[in-house]
Amino acid sequence: MTAPETAPDILWRRPEPRDSYDVIVVGAGGHGLACAYYLAANHGITNVAVLDKGWLAGGNMARNTTIIRSNYLRGPSAGLYEHALKLWEGLEDELDYPMLFSQRGVLNLAHTTHNVREGIRRVNANQLNGIDAEWLTPEEISKVAPLVNTSPELRYPVLGATYQPRAGIAKHDYVAWGFARAADRLGVDLIEDCAVTGFRTSGDRVVGVETTRGPISAGRVALSAAGHTSVLTDQLGIRLPLQSHPLQALVSELLEQVHDTVVMSNTVHVYVSQVHKGELVLGAGIDAYNGYGQRGSFHVLQHQIAAAVELFPIFARAHLLRSWGGIVDVSPDASPIIGLTPYAGLYLNCGWGTGGFKATPGAGWVLADTVANDRPHPLAAAYGLDRFTTGALVDEHGAAAVAH
Repeated sequence: MTAPETAPDILWRRPEPRDSYDVIVVGAGGHGLACAYYLAANHGITNVAVLDKGWLAGGNMARNTTIIRSNYLRGPSAGLYEHALKLWEGLEDELDYPMLFSQRGVLNLAHTTHNVREGIRRVNANQLNGIDAEWLTPEEISKVAPLVNTSPELRYPVLGATYQPRAGIAKHDYVAWGFARAADRLGVDLIEDCAVTGFRTSGDRVVGVETTRGPISAGRVALSAAGHTSVLTDQLGIRLPLQSHPLQALVSELLEQVHDTVVMSNTVHVYVSQVHKGELVLGAGIDAYNGYGQRGSFHVLQHQIAAAVELFPIFARAHLLRSWGGIVDVSPDASPIIGLTPYAGLYLNCGWGTGGFKATPGAGWVLADTVANDRPHPLAAAYGLDRFTTGALVDEHGAAAVAH
């Protein structure tokens, strides 16, 4: 399939919002669009509107670095992300749209004895969960990613790495456009420039939303607004255990294709991939402060670039074109919140932190099933709000220590 460079208007309609819908999805990012598509495709619910305060996929979906993998430690995480990866593997054919999905493998580098032990533990856990995972020595790393500096003279020498061969990247814009086009063809209304300003309730049930384009009634409402989800639920008196942080990334000029693997390092907080046109995409850890600005601190970029140059000396003279920032929503256990709320007819999909893009089809699938059946999908059962009172946390801080 030939990949388009821009999203022409003919990909989806530009309807005016109707007075009511069976389901309203708030947030036209990857998760919201995927939820709407699967509501229609899997459950036959087509009277659906996806609302966004800006333009379609203009939030975190356009502000991430597109890494896809499923090598998470905990069983619930492995199940959910592996389900997503399997969907990724057939998504271009299902949606009949190019996404530049490239299974080039992901390396997670180990620089300390603790990293090595944690990495081997993760590989063993992945293999028990049926996920492709390997432990590589520095010599084996050089065969998979020859540009990585494995010299023992490094301040943080590379002692080994976990490796998932099926992992990779995709083009975020094309993913959003593919889901949008497919959902539109099934009858879903995609409504941009329509900010949700409040909720309409009847007792303990949400029955619609107030928007900048007027009130809209709904049988059910699903929130998929990333870092702004807690801002919306505050209006209903629901305090979510989320903190929103800026997350930065940057991209280089076009280069010859020389780096065919995604390389990540939690210890030095950087990861590097080279996308289809030749740009290097670099990411780092989150900015420590809370905020909703789509830009971050300069010292984070400095640290990120220093780490990248040490691991990849060959890129020292590459020119950077731009940097950007998104807003990540981080939960106490670094795992998402998916499921029901104290209000009937209101559903949550948030708390993905830095791991939202890779989960896009899986998150949409389980959220659609949860909304359609008014109960958590089995893959989402561990991610309800109640875990923060019962203590049954799904701790993935090791997996989320670096932006990914």
